[in-house]
Amino acid sequence: MKVDGMVDGGFADVGARAQELEALGYDGAFTSETQHDPFLPLAIASTTTSTIEVGTSIAVAFARTPMMTAAIANDLQIASQGRFVLGLGSQIKPHIERRFSMPWSRPAARMREYVLALRAIWTAWHEESKLNFRGDFYTHTLMTPFFSPGPSEYGAPKVWLAAVGKRMTEVAGEVADGMIVHAFTTEKYLREVTIPSIDRGLATAGRSRDSFELGGPMLVVTGSTEEQMAESAQATKQQIAFYGSTPSYRPVLALHGWGDVGDELNAMSKRGRWVEMGELITDEILDAFAVVAEPEDVAGKVRARFGLLLDRISWYGSPGVSSEATRAVVAELQE
Repeated sequence: MKVDGMVDGGFADVGARAQELEALGYDGAFTSETQHDPFLPLAIASTTTSTIEVGTSIAVAFARTPMMTAAIANDLQIASQGRFVLGLGSQIKPHIERRFSMPWSRPAARMREYVLALRAIWTAWHEESKLNFRGDFYTHTLMTPFFSPGPSEYGAPKVWLAAVGKRMTEVAGEVADGMIVHAFTTEKYLREVTIPSIDRGLATAGRSRDSFELGGPMLVVTGSTEEQMAESAQATKQQIAFYGSTPSYRPVLALHGWGDVGDELNAMSKRGRWVEMGELITDEILDAFAVVAEPEDVAGKVRARFGLLLDRISWYGSPGVSSEATRAVVAELQE
């Protein structure tokens, strides 16, 4: 199992954080699209490391045209000497329309076409062929030599898709190189919904599971003292409540019989009761979504729960857990 970490934060810290992850034995260093652009920090991480994979987890696809994304991903693939992974997510309708002022419709179908458009653009560059992509959402038919970066010895980057619902998960299996599981997931949901959906997508494309990587961030409650464990549990319950308030994530709760909790969380979020929402997350719900363990037991519990399901996980370390303990967890997970 591979282990990934995050390099979110200001530019002054990106290089040092990426180097730290590489020194701790992590396999990947990823950014997210939250308070900062997901791509710019990776230009630094790419040139301050030498072995670790670098990538986005995730960049919002529908906030950009395929041509814009193809260009910056190609540049980062070259800068990292072939170590870049383009992780894409759809976000949700209010953010696409009201935050990014971009069109939203049929997200799974649009994402499928988005990835195919990326591949068409990269093929035109690397094989110096005519660009002629025509779809329902995107059309790319103009590429003159002046605007083409031309072939690269590193080729096109890998593309991973973030998905929760069945249809988007099927799309990932059909057109992507891997899938980023949302942190708001459970072992039961992975077994009964996610993996069967991936398999349907792979079958549609005539691909094998060996060609596909499955991984993502896992929620871990840990700490070196009882106080740290309690703080970690409370923070994780708040995070679960935040995710659970999103209607599109309700099926994960519903699979466990907690759909009414999702409805109540959504209603509370609309009233701005963010702190109180965490009180709805019981210890039973916490145990389903998070691995709860002392630092020395984290790796064993993660492997027991996800070792046969995931190819890689993202664990960012925890406050109060030393670098030495983090290194030990990473090494044990990779065994």
